[in-house]
Amino acid sequence: MKTLIRCTVNGEEHTVLADPRDRLLDLLRGRLGLTGTKEGCGNGNCGTCTVLVDGEPVNACLMLAVEAPGHEIVTIEGLSEGSKLHPIQEALVKHGGTQCGFCTPGIVVSAKALLDRNPRPTEEEIRHAIAGNLCRCTGYDKIVAAIAAAAAEMAEGVEK
Repeated sequence: MKTLIRCTVNGEEHTVLADPRDRLLDLLRGRLGLTGTKEGCGNGNCGTCTVLVDGEPVNACLMLAVEAPGHEIVTIEGLSEGSKLHPIQEALVKHGGTQCGFCTPGIVVSAKALLDRNPRPTEEEIRHAIAGNLCRCTGYDKIVAAIAAAAAEMAEGVEK
């Protein structure tokens, strides 16, 4: 039997019907049309479906849609402001931290969670924060450099 779910995604209230077996990923992609969140493995191993739930990175393929009410969910689409990319996204482009781009949304969201709680992370802390995000194309060095550059830029912007 379908359940009516009211949830907040990217700052907007949504009301959708969901099957009890629907994952948050199904709700985001299928019902809300937020296709920036990707499905890679479907079992929580790759991190391509990472979203923020109350500011914490969560694999949307592992969370049921019926668990969404009462939580603030942010997807990759919720990080940009109109056509202006988030500083992490800009840094990944500038530093060549993307190749195929499939893993990028999950990495960006994981990095955002890190920088929200630790605006000046070490390289080790960055690597730890994105450890749940599998990238098959890069060696992670450019991704880590991009996140460090975004952290420095964002911290500089706060200090001004």
